[in-house]
Amino acid sequence: MDDPRILVTGGAGFLGSHLCDRLVASGRDVLCVDNFFTGSKRNVAHLIGQPHFELMRHDVTFPLFVEVDRIFNLACPASPVHYQYDPVQTTKTSVHGAINMLGLAKRTGARILQASTSEVYGDPEVHPQPEGYWGRVNPIGIRSCYDEGKRCAETLFFDYHRQHRVDIKVMRIFNTYGPRMHPNDGRVVSNFIVQALKGEDLTIYGDGSQTRSFCYVDDLIEGMLRLMDSPAGFTGPVNIGNPGEFTMLELAELVLKQVGGASKLVHKPLPADDPKQRKPDIALAQSALGWQPTVALEDGLRETIAYFRKLLAS
Repeated sequence: MDDPRILVTGGAGFLGSHLCDRLVASGRDVLCVDNFFTGSKRNVAHLIGQPHFELMRHDVTFPLFVEVDRIFNLACPASPVHYQYDPVQTTKTSVHGAINMLGLAKRTGARILQASTSEVYGDPEVHPQPEGYWGRVNPIGIRSCYDEGKRCAETLFFDYHRQHRVDIKVMRIFNTYGPRMHPNDGRVVSNFIVQALKGEDLTIYGDGSQTRSFCYVDDLIEGMLRLMDSPAGFTGPVNIGNPGEFTMLELAELVLKQVGGASKLVHKPLPADDPKQRKPDIALAQSALGWQPTVALEDGLRETIAYFRKLLAS
């Protein structure tokens, strides 16, 4: 397809805005849709007025009638602070949003990519997590609105694929960080950086031995684009993330080393259902997409800290 018309839902969010940047830079026509619950016009302000970019306020829990060739479905609050604020709406966004976007893909014949999450694995008993692992998720906990909403969305994608032959791609995103993260999203990277820049103590939940794997946003978007452009027979799901594994204590020390200052570490109780380990098995992404992350955590943190330093100063 020479010049596809591309819809990005959640396009004014952290990941969505970086995706819009890449697509517009490549000369694609992009319709960015967002209800601005966690997304911000500031993230795409530099694109407004460009001939290949259009911004629309819309909530994906309602049907959308547009003509497009490709759909990136990224709409959903992705941090516990935001998705637990209105858990019913979070589930609606994942489930009704998937139904509406899949319906649009079915009508227009568009290829559609679902931004799923490593949270579908829950608090895993298998480490690292391969795509064939079905997960260990609490269906009635405080994180369930997001975890189970995303799991149900994957179910819908594969049922639309089997029943209606919709051309789908499903990616499971592991912890991603970088410029344009929301400063108050409660995620560990933004938490540590903002606290350190403000000279506050860094909050460690539990003993800090729980691990996460952090993927820089540029690497993540490259993986997303490669998955969208992969052959029609390859649906995923496919893990996209950085297999480098760090404890929360190690991350805190890296942030303090780069920011400086006299911040100390303070410990608070571990939230309910917080996974103890999170690390992607990316063998499938490497073999099927020729993708693997290239940005080291230290380098990505440097860019992210510079962004937050400028944001807080303004």
